[in-house]
Amino acid sequence: MFVGFDYGTSNCAIGAFEQGQPKLITLGEQDALLPSTLYAPERETIVAWLAQALPDSSLKTDWLKKRGPAILTGKRIQQELKLDGIDTNLHFGSAALQRYLEEPEEGYYIKSPKSFLGATGLNSIQLALFEDIVTAMFCHIKQQAEQQLQQDITQTVIGRPVNFQGLRGEQSNQQALKILTQAGLKAGFKDIEFQFEPNAAGFAFEAELNQDQKVLVVDIGGGTTDISLMEMGPSYNQLLDRQAQILGHSGERIGGNDFDINFALRGLMPLFGLDSALTTGKPMPSKALFDAVAINDVGSQTRFYSRENQLALKELRKDSLVPEQIQRLMHVQQHKQSYQLVNTAEQSKKRLSELNNHYADLGYIESGLGCDLSQAALAVASSPLLSRIQALIDETLLQAQAEPDVIFITGGSAKSPVITQFLQQQYPSTKLVAGDHFGSVTAGLTRWSKLCFA
Repeated sequence: MFVGFDYGTSNCAIGAFEQGQPKLITLGEQDALLPSTLYAPERETIVAWLAQALPDSSLKTDWLKKRGPAILTGKRIQQELKLDGIDTNLHFGSAALQRYLEEPEEGYYIKSPKSFLGATGLNSIQLALFEDIVTAMFCHIKQQAEQQLQQDITQTVIGRPVNFQGLRGEQSNQQALKILTQAGLKAGFKDIEFQFEPNAAGFAFEAELNQDQKVLVVDIGGGTTDISLMEMGPSYNQLLDRQAQILGHSGERIGGNDFDINFALRGLMPLFGLDSALTTGKPMPSKALFDAVAINDVGSQTRFYSRENQLALKELRKDSLVPEQIQRLMHVQQHKQSYQLVNTAEQSKKRLSELNNHYADLGYIESGLGCDLSQAALAVASSPLLSRIQALIDETLLQAQAEPDVIFITGGSAKSPVITQFLQQQYPSTKLVAGDHFGSVTAGLTRWSKLCFA
């Protein structure tokens, strides 16, 4: 059986055809969207879980040989955890976030592993870890979908951004695609194809068109923004090769995570010393404050949770005019609360799509701590990122040497009124259509899988 698979930065989804139309499959918890998160009681237990979960194949045999020592370590830790009455299972999606929030300083939690797949400077151990994390998620998602469909899934089209998050251009893209391919094959997919996510989102919109049009697809996901200008409509929707209809495309590491991080930095971090001063009169260094919330950057998080930074924060507290605020930052480091801070900003952003103001409760750090956030503050925090999105659109239109008949906006992050209002202001005379923000890419990938495999 073939499916479309959106392994997203924020959410994962699988689509299959039902009565001639693509339909998203429930992936546990009665929801078709599985948040892209994983929780393990210890990082080393991931390989031990995989050793049991992987389907039998020559790839599994090779993997078992390569990971042999790590698997033995993981199994030993599993036994120790069991003796202490600790659950050794991996948790995915909302269940993973819940486990993390219960005890942030315990266990191993990762959000949006897709964000790291093209990262620069990863060593072989880190690459192996990310491949194992992706493989574990693929195994879980595939198993959930097969239970719903009551069929084995062997063929898939997986969505990919125009550019993965990485500084090495095509080298980063190839690194990410290799990880995804190996993870998919080990999880049991026999045939794997990739399709650009903005193209896939466009294919979902194309099914509704009754005339040919030039469509600017603006896909703002959790980790990347991808832009394509494509010729779409009845003349093209059965073509397997659509390269001639892609008039221009571009993409960059700008996504919902970045909007959340910027909002956390500008909206919350003043409570932790941002924009304050030292006893010398100099401004407070902002590097540690940015590193605290940069959850999609391996280097930033490594620096923030390092022993060296712990000592540096103690010295900074001595030199600060607001030492109680630096103490809060030290609390975040000690209790591994970066994800909680950014989650607070994310939830506040969602609330501000309906309200003008929202109170962000930070009582998990200090009793009574919190602050008022507003749509205006969100707009200020979002402004630099919106400018970068505009630059991507300009680049795409320059490549195409054409203007769109319609703008199709999709992706979970595009649900924010800040983004919709921005595009309306920039293109007041162009029709703006909002798709299924969380399902358009999956539906388009599913349609493409039918062309590839049916």
